[in-house]
Amino acid sequence: MASASLQFFAFILALFGVFGDIAATLLPNWKVNADVGSNIITAITQMQGLWMDCTWYSTGMFSCTLKYSILSLPVYIQAARTTMVLSCILSAFGICISTVGMKCTRLGGDTDSKNNACFVGGICFILAGIFGLVPTCWYTREIISNFLDQTIPESSKHEPGAAVYTGFISAGFLLIAGVIFCSSCFKRQQGAWIYPPKQHHFPSTEQESNAGYSLKDYV
Repeated sequence: MASASLQFFAFILALFGVFGDIAATLLPNWKVNADVGSNIITAITQMQGLWMDCTWYSTGMFSCTLKYSILSLPVYIQAARTTMVLSCILSAFGICISTVGMKCTRLGGDTDSKNNACFVGGICFILAGIFGLVPTCWYTREIISNFLDQTIPESSKHEPGAAVYTGFISAGFLLIAGVIFCSSCFKRQQGAWIYPPKQHHFPSTEQESNAGYSLKDYV
């Protein structure tokens, strides 16, 4: 019962990780630049994401521009696009496979098949967490290096936005869920190897005595 509850907790973490991963991929605020200027009434907030750049004005206006050209983007944005999409796909596969392998479901067939499905789902979550963690770390590194660069003007410097923090938290959820799924299946298989099922052997002496007894009756 404890293993089933732990798997259900890991599944909930994985769901939060999948939703957060998708949200971080689509959000436009991976890096933010707030230019207040001399008048707070005309403050402008510029946000840059993986797919679009948005500008928010304090007057309530909001405009976004899609990034159509892929080759004109920096390398870290291209890598972030690819790895985040792979992370979303792997996490979605992990949700489907782990649903089959969980103990609290009636899918998957026998125990060995459910253990294998649970292990594969955990591997998908771990890979999704790694693919989601790499671009967020790389993107954060670029933001910090540009912010500390003295040659870049203050108006062109940015800070990490909410999408970066969402990506970090989602990757952590996916990694924890994957480790729980893999460890739960590994413990069960290890227990089966250490303590194999006992085989009942019937003594042969009793059979021989019964056979001898029956032969004497016919003599």
